[in-house]
Amino acid sequence: MLPRIAIIGTGPTGLYTFKHLIGSTFPLSITLYEAEGEPGKGTPYHPDMNDPAMLSNIPSIELPAFTETLADWLRMLDDNTLMRHGIRREAIDEREFYPRLVLGDYMQAQFAGMLNLAAERGHEIHVLARHKVTDIEIQADAVRLRVSHVDAEEDAVFDHVVMATGHNWPESTEIRPGYFVSPWPASILKSVHNEAVGILGTSLSGIDALMTVATAHGMFYSDAAGDLQYQPAGGTDDFRATLMSRKGLLPEADFYCPLPYATPLVCTKEAVDALIATGRHDLLDDVFELFRGEIVARDPDYAARIGLSQLTVETLAAAYYADRTESDPFVWAARNLAEAEENRQKRYTVPWRYAILITHEIVARVIPHLDETDLKRFHRHFKGVFIDDYATVPLMSIRRLLALSRAGKLSILKLGEDYQIRTAEDGLERGAEVDVDGEAHRFGAFIDATGQETLSATDLPFPTLVAQGGVQEAWTPKASAISQPDRDPDMVRTGGIDVDGSYRPRFGLMSEGRLYCAAIAFLLHKEPFVQGITSARDIGETVGRAILSDIIEEKTPLFQISA
Repeated sequence: MLPRIAIIGTGPTGLYTFKHLIGSTFPLSITLYEAEGEPGKGTPYHPDMNDPAMLSNIPSIELPAFTETLADWLRMLDDNTLMRHGIRREAIDEREFYPRLVLGDYMQAQFAGMLNLAAERGHEIHVLARHKVTDIEIQADAVRLRVSHVDAEEDAVFDHVVMATGHNWPESTEIRPGYFVSPWPASILKSVHNEAVGILGTSLSGIDALMTVATAHGMFYSDAAGDLQYQPAGGTDDFRATLMSRKGLLPEADFYCPLPYATPLVCTKEAVDALIATGRHDLLDDVFELFRGEIVARDPDYAARIGLSQLTVETLAAAYYADRTESDPFVWAARNLAEAEENRQKRYTVPWRYAILITHEIVARVIPHLDETDLKRFHRHFKGVFIDDYATVPLMSIRRLLALSRAGKLSILKLGEDYQIRTAEDGLERGAEVDVDGEAHRFGAFIDATGQETLSATDLPFPTLVAQGGVQEAWTPKASAISQPDRDPDMVRTGGIDVDGSYRPRFGLMSEGRLYCAAIAFLLHKEPFVQGITSARDIGETVGRAILSDIIEEKTPLFQISA
């Protein structure tokens, strides 16, 4: 019998896992379950969930190829298909950002190509659309899945199961009249009236929600000078949008930089791994010193300007955001856009921005080893600087924001730390009212676009797995605990799911079956930067490699894995 492998979900993580598995020259039996009707697109890029105005957050040059790069695939499309997506053939570029729907079509086409490769290599593949896995049970010799589809519910048993369920979307979006807990599915936002619209979150998710509503109430166009403008539709005089966040800042435009990343000068993998090897868990201040050294080495002028030598983990963010905080958000966005466009043309990289970018994954190596106190410090004070630096948005997104501002249709609201949101539960007929510093801001429609929350073991939608203890929250050392050769330090459960280096949940159940948690929402607690397609590739490769290694070890010494 062929080794039986199930992949739950055919979004990016599931597809990269599949890509690695079919590299085996020994035949495998792989079943891919997809709850939606079009396997291979992934919910973040599916036409049922997204609006054509929503842009992806990754260019072709950063997107790990499946069988070909995104730019190469686009160049092979016919003119009519490109036109349908609003893409000019001469403008196709490795550093350009494209609509989410384009990435969905790309991934589905790549999936089809990988299915052909799998068949050629002798693998047995089953792709089951509209099949939702509703339960998982760890058995003595396998992993059992309960699967629901249009005809019935049935059980299926596998040797290896990969949970690649991606984002955790709410069952219902408009939970109260005019109050939306998510921008997805985007089609639901078309119901927003000619009214004041509040959007919680200023990241790309918030911007995409804004663009969905804005394009339903008007259109963007290029004027005679080539500048992007917004023309409201007739009868939309009352449409106004407000983006809001605690800091009241807009994200910055994508900046030019060399890829792949340059090797850091100070904050290196070796330096961070040496700290980890000490067995201590109060490591955050030491890692901060390495980070600070990298900034100084790369951009001493910037380090001097923000007073980096006097900053700590707790005070870095205030200095990092200071210039933007003191500027009008739209004035800053226009200046930042001009800088990004000029740097892209000149192929110039801002050294301090790049230093933060190339160190974020290296700093992340220490996070699973931090004690409870330093883990909280990292999430509260340090993490946001890295996220702001790498979560820059497409230049087109900034152009659209500026066009809406010039048309008088967009404003920014700084919430601060002390604000209240009232909804229909508090007596409002529709939407929400946001109280900031004693001032009430009333919105007929309100959209929460703050993104994916970190989930824990008990949030898994697989009741038997949870009930039998098949997953547990991740352990974190207590403050001041020191590793000893003869005992583990005192530990506490702090959230997420406890997994090993191959994303296998750590639990005490004895089983020959293997379960892998590649669902990003459950990994964010200890791996806060695993958001995006490059992370999906890394997780997929790790899981695929672990599965093949297990099969080689347990079944036969004759397996071979192609490069």
